[in-house]
Amino acid sequence: MDPQKIFDSLERFGRQLPGVVEGLAGEDARWKPSPRDWSVLEVVSHLADEEELDFRRRLRWVLDQNEGPWPPIDPEGWAVERRYNEGDLSAATERFRTQRAKSVAWLRSLGEVNWDLAYQHPEFGPIRAGDLLGSWCCHDQLHLRQITKRLYQLAARDAGEYTVLYAGPW
Repeated sequence: MDPQKIFDSLERFGRQLPGVVEGLAGEDARWKPSPRDWSVLEVVSHLADEEELDFRRRLRWVLDQNEGPWPPIDPEGWAVERRYNEGDLSAATERFRTQRAKSVAWLRSLGEVNWDLAYQHPEFGPIRAGDLLGSWCCHDQLHLRQITKRLYQLAARDAGEYTVLYAGPW
């Protein structure tokens, strides 16, 4: 594993995400093609919560070799309880950006790390610090893909009766 490349990727995504969603109108940021899908606003709000309450916190937990269960998370429940889709996209984006900057600063301050330190997950077995770090970076890309798909769907919706097949296959 090359942790510096992962740190760089995390930092880069912290700068890129605001540009991806910038200028998206409120109703478009809240738009969902179906009730089970997440809107762009919900995805960005999720990323902000995950940044503060999941990846950084749990990686620190593993590196500090804490005992007992991980701090609990409930990403699906948070979306409902915290009413993500009623929030403000700019505020959610800024919260993510700020939390990501804190995360990257913390990661870069760590020095030598034993990435093999592990948490014994009751369902998945051992999850190493390196597994968490790699997953953190991939989590960004999964949600970037989700946001991109939603933006594609918005463009297709706005095309109305005209087909978007010329753009190429999704």
